[in-house]
Amino acid sequence: MHQPVLLHETIDYLLTDPNGIYVDCTLGGGGHLTQLIRSAGGKAHIIAIDKDWETLAATRQKVDFPKIAFVREDFRHLSRILKELGIDKVHGIMLDLGVSSMQLDTAARGFSYHEDAPLDMRMDTDQALNARDIINQYSEEELSKILYRYGEERYARGIARSIVKYRREKEIGTTLELVNIIKSSVPARYSREKHPARRSFQALRIAVNRELDALEEILPAALDHLFTGGRLCIITFHSLEDRIVKQFMQEKARECICPPGFPVCTCGHHADLKVLTRKPVLPGEEECNSNPRARSAKLRVAEKL
Repeated sequence: MHQPVLLHETIDYLLTDPNGIYVDCTLGGGGHLTQLIRSAGGKAHIIAIDKDWETLAATRQKVDFPKIAFVREDFRHLSRILKELGIDKVHGIMLDLGVSSMQLDTAARGFSYHEDAPLDMRMDTDQALNARDIINQYSEEELSKILYRYGEERYARGIARSIVKYRREKEIGTTLELVNIIKSSVPARYSREKHPARRSFQALRIAVNRELDALEEILPAALDHLFTGGRLCIITFHSLEDRIVKQFMQEKARECICPPGFPVCTCGHHADLKVLTRKPVLPGEEECNSNPRARSAKLRVAEKL
């Protein structure tokens, strides 16, 4: 079931002008979109982006509002999307990163480590590369790097070694095959802490969809396309995403970029953003209890100067 995370907090920050133009870069089930329409009193113009055509089609059927442009595209191409729509500046841009509830709840998509399904994990099903390709074709060293870099998996080397050993006898084709390989590669105590495949599945999903690359590409584009006073609202779900967002906002909020130790500022630089969330906004206890997927969510917001 789709439950938007940090719903009211996000829209309260995002909506600065009820008559404005807003971009929902990660449409998903449309929870934030619906709240934005409601909070703006039906006056706002909205661009709703998702590269998953199944998700886009399902949400488009649910949300009946004439002032939405639905776009099937990777949000990394924000500048091109806006240019094709004849739009230069917008009042707010929102990203709710990671896998959507609709994708997780559709077992056949291969995102979940709780259900048996083909190893896929593509958000854009027209894309060639999928999780099965990575698991069966990448070298042990490449697999280890992916698991460690994108999943921060402490047992990355052992898991990669087990994957390569297993596939010598048989191609790995399903999610539960991979889960069992991972379980056999980590200590029993690790399995008792949290699901042992959690980090590996996150890493594979990020690698398949090039999620961190897309995030790094959209951040400067989003800044370029905001009106002065426009806001960038980003919800992250793991430390890799959050670090990229935090560092970008902090860098663009700097007034001075002189080398450390300069007695007087000579750079003449001015900040591009004002960070509105000194610390990230976190979901409350009630939301975490009703929606366990919200527990790791963090909202960061910045305003264009």
